[in-house]
Amino acid sequence: MRILGIDGSGLVASVALVEDDNLIGEYTTGYKKTHSQTLLPMLDELGKMIDLDLYSIDAIAVAAGPGSFTGLRIASATAKGLGFTLGTPIVSVSTVDALAYNMWGNPGLICPIMDARRGQVYTGLYKFENDGAFTVVKDQCAVSFEEIAADINSRGEMVTFLGDGVPVFGDKIKSFLTVPYRLAPAHLNRQHASSVAALGLIYYLNGDCQPAADHRPEYLRLSQAERERMEKEKEGRA
Repeated sequence: MRILGIDGSGLVASVALVEDDNLIGEYTTGYKKTHSQTLLPMLDELGKMIDLDLYSIDAIAVAAGPGSFTGLRIASATAKGLGFTLGTPIVSVSTVDALAYNMWGNPGLICPIMDARRGQVYTGLYKFENDGAFTVVKDQCAVSFEEIAADINSRGEMVTFLGDGVPVFGDKIKSFLTVPYRLAPAHLNRQHASSVAALGLIYYLNGDCQPAADHRPEYLRLSQAERERMEKEKEGRA
């Protein structure tokens, strides 16, 4: 079973191919270029390196959000374009879930935090059971850091933080956490398409996939442009 993973939900752009339990290849970069400049060239380069026949792919797993509105649209458009061309189904994987999956086997709670701006984080809570089962403790959401910190404190368990929100909310982590915590190391603390693909494989085997035409990103909240438009409409009706 071959799953192509794509993640453009944040600053990181990443593509990977997972075959059954093996990572065949991955190309990940956190350099500040737009994903429209990086994703397709990265996929092309990865394909050359591993002699990838795109028609051999069983499904395309894409980080469907939350995250950067622009990045999500680019990644989703890339996945949909490939899906249409190849006739391949798409597996939508939560960005936050995939981030947590980076920490497979980690003891205690796992809390990805992505900077959602406006004082909020995209986050959720996860843990791995003794048998390795991946459990969602708190579904993905957009909340203030104080709110997720209060939830974590109430559970009384050690927690591991990762994601681009860690450096942004580092001082608040120190100030608000009353339980033991640690920060994921550099090689695990950002998005990886290999985690998207590995988690996508599980979803695909459970029948959780869709035709390319049906795929949509999951933004969790309105974009700034949409919020501004709604505010102007309210002012116009006042």
